[in-house]
Amino acid sequence: MRVIDLTHTIKEDMPVYPGTETPTLTPVSVYEKDGFRESLLRMTTHTGTHMDPPAHLFPGRTTLDEFPASQFIGKALVIDCSSLKEGEEITLAHITRYGEKAEKADFLLFYLGWDKRWGSERYFGDYPCLNEEALDFVIRGAYKGIGFDVIGLDPIADVGLSRHKKLFREKDIVNIENLKNLELCGEELFSFSCFPLKLEHGDGSPVRAVAWFEEET
Repeated sequence: MRVIDLTHTIKEDMPVYPGTETPTLTPVSVYEKDGFRESLLRMTTHTGTHMDPPAHLFPGRTTLDEFPASQFIGKALVIDCSSLKEGEEITLAHITRYGEKAEKADFLLFYLGWDKRWGSERYFGDYPCLNEEALDFVIRGAYKGIGFDVIGLDPIADVGLSRHKKLFREKDIVNIENLKNLELCGEELFSFSCFPLKLEHGDGSPVRAVAWFEEET
């Protein structure tokens, strides 16, 4: 089995959404004194490679702990949008060029190549986002989730989070942000999981997103 890690490492100096606290990892037990090591982790629920549920935007909507575990595993397809320049849009044509594969997928993961900017100010630039037609296609579909290798579903300039609100207003779906290594997954359907922490009333959670492929013998 070949496994690809699609997850950024959580550490104290990592990129976070503008205005958000960076994580802290504080030792509370050490080998020399206690015989083991333990750390106190402080961070927001939307740190690093993480997942949004509908409750992130709307009170009374589905929280992460209310989803069945089956929501976080299935078949995924990478949608290659790496040719797009800053400020351009992800269109329906980017999705439909994959034909039936896009319809059979449980997760659509949009590859923009922005994970290569991780750790620099360029990561917070004007990354491409789904346009209205592409977002409508996702909402009409039976997808468990969508994901991106950028910091948001909406542009950073959109403080109203209009795409988040449209996606989550009535649809039970998850949105994954800050993925990496999507270019390694090819153009065919593959096995994918993105399990969050099971936090009570979870409005979001870091995930360990993974792709895996059964090797042919």
